[in-house]
Amino acid sequence: MLGKTHKLAFFLLLFASALMAAESIPSGWHVTVRLGSEISSGRARAGQIFAGSLARDLVVNGKTIASAGAPVHLKITYAKSSGRLHDPGELTVRLASVQVNGKMVAMTSTAYHAKGKSHTKSNATKIGGGAAAGAILGGIFGGGKGALIGTAAGAGAGTGVAAATGKEEAIIPAETALSFSTTSAAVVK
Repeated sequence: MLGKTHKLAFFLLLFASALMAAESIPSGWHVTVRLGSEISSGRARAGQIFAGSLARDLVVNGKTIASAGAPVHLKITYAKSSGRLHDPGELTVRLASVQVNGKMVAMTSTAYHAKGKSHTKSNATKIGGGAAAGAILGGIFGGGKGALIGTAAGAGAGTGVAAATGKEEAIIPAETALSFSTTSAAVVK
């Protein structure tokens, strides 16, 4: 019986030594990456993977785990395209993996969230400008009644212009540096 106990203790010691020798990227570690291509809420879909690279060396406890320029994968976890007159586009991106020693190491991280510009000011300008132009032209050609009709027609035309040109997608340009924090430890094998 003593022989089996010694063998079990020996294997447990080997296993513990292997775990201690393995490098890990701790939870809460900051990782900065640079996007390889533009990401737009108008084209991106949840689950899609985008490529990037480390913006800086990934150093843990004084040891460089991965050098700047090492490939990374980013995952879209939420994408919503912009509406025409309201609801700007939105994107949520997370760090999915980093290449270490030639292998991609899976990671979990905080999210980077981007939102398109608000439609309010742009729409108000287009609709109000159309209404004002319609009122002026209606007043010139038809007097008071013409101004009223021109205001409604101009507002309608302004709304049409806002609807045709009003998408406000969330865009993260290529080469943008994004910072993430790991949310759990990643063991590098």
